[in-house]
Amino acid sequence: MDMIAGRGAARAQKWWSGGTRPASGSTMSAEGGSYNEAVRAVQTGTLDADEAANQLIDRMSDRELLGLLDGDSPRRLLPIIPLLHGRRPFVAGAVPRLGIPGIRFSDGTRGVVIGPSTAFPAAIARAATWDPLLEERVGLAIGLETRARGANYSASICVNLLRHPAWGRAQECYGEDPVLTGRMGAALTRGVRVHVMACVKHFALNSMENERFEVDVSVGEHALHEVYLPHFRAVIEAGADSVMSSYNKVRGEYMDGNRALLTEVLRDEWDFTGFVTSDWVFGTHDAVLSLEAGLDIEMPLRLLRARALPGALRSGEVARATVQRSARRILRTSVLHAATLAAARPSVSLIASPAHRALAHQVATESIVMLKNDSIGAAPLLPLAPTIDHLAVIGRLATRANLGDNGSSRVRPPSTVSPLQGLKEALPRVRFTTASGRNLSAAAAAAAAADTAILIVGLDEHDEGESVVTGGVEVGVLGRAFDAGPLRQTFIALAHVVSRFVHGGDRTSLDLHASDVRLIRAVTAANPRTIVVLIGGSAILTEEWKESVPTLLLAWYGGMEGGRALASVLTGAAEPGGRLPFVLPTDAGHLPPFDPSAKSAIYDEHWGQRRLDSEGHTPAFPFGFGLGYTRIEHQLLEHRFDESGGRADVRLTNTGQRAGSTVVQVYAADISVQRPVAQLLGFQKVTLQAAEEKTVRVTLDAGPTLQREPATRRWSRRAGDWALLAAHHSPASWVGAAPLRRAGS
Repeated sequence: MDMIAGRGAARAQKWWSGGTRPASGSTMSAEGGSYNEAVRAVQTGTLDADEAANQLIDRMSDRELLGLLDGDSPRRLLPIIPLLHGRRPFVAGAVPRLGIPGIRFSDGTRGVVIGPSTAFPAAIARAATWDPLLEERVGLAIGLETRARGANYSASICVNLLRHPAWGRAQECYGEDPVLTGRMGAALTRGVRVHVMACVKHFALNSMENERFEVDVSVGEHALHEVYLPHFRAVIEAGADSVMSSYNKVRGEYMDGNRALLTEVLRDEWDFTGFVTSDWVFGTHDAVLSLEAGLDIEMPLRLLRARALPGALRSGEVARATVQRSARRILRTSVLHAATLAAARPSVSLIASPAHRALAHQVATESIVMLKNDSIGAAPLLPLAPTIDHLAVIGRLATRANLGDNGSSRVRPPSTVSPLQGLKEALPRVRFTTASGRNLSAAAAAAAAADTAILIVGLDEHDEGESVVTGGVEVGVLGRAFDAGPLRQTFIALAHVVSRFVHGGDRTSLDLHASDVRLIRAVTAANPRTIVVLIGGSAILTEEWKESVPTLLLAWYGGMEGGRALASVLTGAAEPGGRLPFVLPTDAGHLPPFDPSAKSAIYDEHWGQRRLDSEGHTPAFPFGFGLGYTRIEHQLLEHRFDESGGRADVRLTNTGQRAGSTVVQVYAADISVQRPVAQLLGFQKVTLQAAEEKTVRVTLDAGPTLQREPATRRWSRRAGDWALLAAHHSPASWVGAAPLRRAGS
């Protein structure tokens, strides 16, 4: 076992003295307080977290030590993981003899998956708020409810970049931009870890679902570090306690054994001191190799490591120091976090409390993106006129809360509000006619008879989400009987068959269902005063039908209060505060190739708005786009900038007749090239009263203007003639842009 030397040893001896360290033969109950004593010692400064972890390790048997490195649940629970996942925390590394509680896992990017909990809008919707302060409040609520459910660890921060909107789990991420993703992920991290340890996932390059167990991602050094990793680093710097590795391969190596990323980048280059867990069940491929590469915990069952590590430790195949290194990371992080908790475990009465419901409502409202609002006659359709008498609400999704994916991020709120219910509550004096849309003639008749038609169309959990069962899993992790032979072949064949009937996974098209398109045409032909509301977790192409629609909103998977939030926006009680966290192209061919069945993929720096910019394609709606109920003008005044970042001062003027919000977006580009590619450097959401003028200071991220030298790992300026622009969205023109002035240049 490791020994503590010098001043640390003296401090440790002081801690264990005075009757707190049990003598040989002491009762188990006396030893059971060791963990709490370690926490108190860190709180009082008697020990630091590393010293406390070392002392706990010194008291552990080999069996207990190895038990820290995988889940505590037996493999026979595999078939019922989906059932247990929503009922209790999954525990890894509990040592009752010493009072070590272990890692008590809860999932959920939309809230807590254990028991009834507040269902917030999907992460992609929250990205559309462009409001990190609001996202931090969501993190506080998720952390509070996670702890109230008995967990101490939340895997709620998903910052995988949206490389293509067909990705089935797009709804769990923050969109296509590294700066927006990094700031939103960092904000959620800061909020969550006030109450529980915060885990960021899925590290790294996990942006497709159907073949997530097998796909091998090739990526160049520049694209890797300058595009696909900066947001992970931002979350680490915000204090993330843990990282979850992804299922896929990167450059031929499964991520659980990818030392280049798990150790050389994450720990050596970024100075991460927390612990790494595997993605569940099939995320560990080699017990010893993964441990040596930097994967600390195999989750959530006792599978490969339970079988292989005891013998490997006895034979010397794995060094004791390697086992202790991971144990120290786990215990150090756990003790340190426990020492920061000021309050006792909160009551479950706080779960889905009025305050959390109000927050869910606010977030959903501020996430709604208005893409069109043309005038019909004297005025736009929205907000709805107070004199409106008769509304037709049409579509199969109008009566559903439609919370999104039913996979590992599924949240089960105690109540939900559908769009129709929200509208009826907000407009009690209005007459409503409804139609499911299955019968086009009935839907057209309902629309024709109403003053205005509201059409709710889009996607649900059947169309996109986590692919819970796929055919590409490595079933050998389940036991030696599955390594070869008939049992293995039977299991794989069964997985392939079942995968054909499981909902979710990657999308095969970015278009609406053909039935929804027919419904839009029928309803708009019957009543030109038609408002179309899109529901979904990513980009939905609109070119086929958008010209016939005067008003178009994107309302996402809006959480348990989504129906009320939509009603608030439609009636004008609140304005649509959302801005697109991705580009909406006119043609899917303008995006990178995406093959849901691919076993290999190449990730480069050309994706999303940047790909459209570089190839000269005009989007249907650019990255950052969104309309409000007033007009706010931007003017860039001055800026300061260097390799560490900077700031820009922007004057805002509300030229409209009502209060409203805007997202000030500051972009940079090398304008010496034929087609400048906009790089988001910073943003800030601001609310102004009617006719108000104010100047805001926007913090700028230098990262998009820098490049990393692979050999030295040093960052330096990108070459080019760089300019800066404050805009409402990703700019189509750089006329009038200010030269980017760097300090010292």
